[in-house]
Amino acid sequence: MQLDATDRKILRELQSDAGRSLDEIARVVGASKTPVWNRIRKMREAGIIGPQVVIADAEKLGFEACFFVLVRTSEHDTGWQARFLHAVRIRPEVLEAHRLAGDIDYILKVRVANARAYDVFYQSLIAEVKVHNVTALLSMEEIKNTTALPV
Repeated sequence: MQLDATDRKILRELQSDAGRSLDEIARVVGASKTPVWNRIRKMREAGIIGPQVVIADAEKLGFEACFFVLVRTSEHDTGWQARFLHAVRIRPEVLEAHRLAGDIDYILKVRVANARAYDVFYQSLIAEVKVHNVTALLSMEEIKNTTALPV
């Protein structure tokens, strides 16, 4: 699906607040409600727009510590990788996980209440899967956090 300028305007509006009414989004975009709805539907069908979710405030919910966890492994076989990916995917503390190129094999973004909660997470992870080295970096301040793509 090729996106035109109106599709991009709609996406920008949805990324800023998808909870607004269709009437309001159409007004801001400068189109009527039905064509805007049809464009949104087509973008959903094409997989450009995924599920709508609520972004909760982690700190207000008691998850005050954000750790970036750098994982190095000496194992690279498919069995180890399957166990590691399963261990990461089942843990709700892991908000993001990425396999990297370079010296670090994986980076995890982990949200927990405090350092003690991180240690519980860490101990359970290394009990389940062998890793060569783990480095945890505590985020002191979140400077920018967005899910919006620059469309």
